[in-house]
Amino acid sequence: MKEKIQVYHNPRCSKSRCAIGYLEEEGKDFEVIEYLKETPTKEELKSLLTKLEISAEELIRKGESDFKENFKGKSLTDNQWIDAMIQFPKLIERPIIVLGNKAVIARPMERIQELFD
Repeated sequence: MKEKIQVYHNPRCSKSRCAIGYLEEEGKDFEVIEYLKETPTKEELKSLLTKLEISAEELIRKGESDFKENFKGKSLTDNQWIDAMIQFPKLIERPIIVLGNKAVIARPMERIQELFD
């Protein structure tokens, strides 16, 4: 059975919409996870970070007002950043494309191809 692609998606994000368009054009079967409605759990975020091979802080959108108001200039542990992403899901960088044990942040969109190489 083929592994299903998962897309952590924010419909208001143009990069996120482009990533979905790319997968549709490629004829890929995928599942959309609107992470602002279905906030990932601590375990899901830890799993994503492992697949992305990055630290929790590297998954943070530092331009978001939630970051500037609550976290700017602060040094947090991975667990504290994960808690921050659960409390403020807008902080999660997007779109994240997951296939099996690998994941990429599709910025630029061409990074999606790394999952299939």
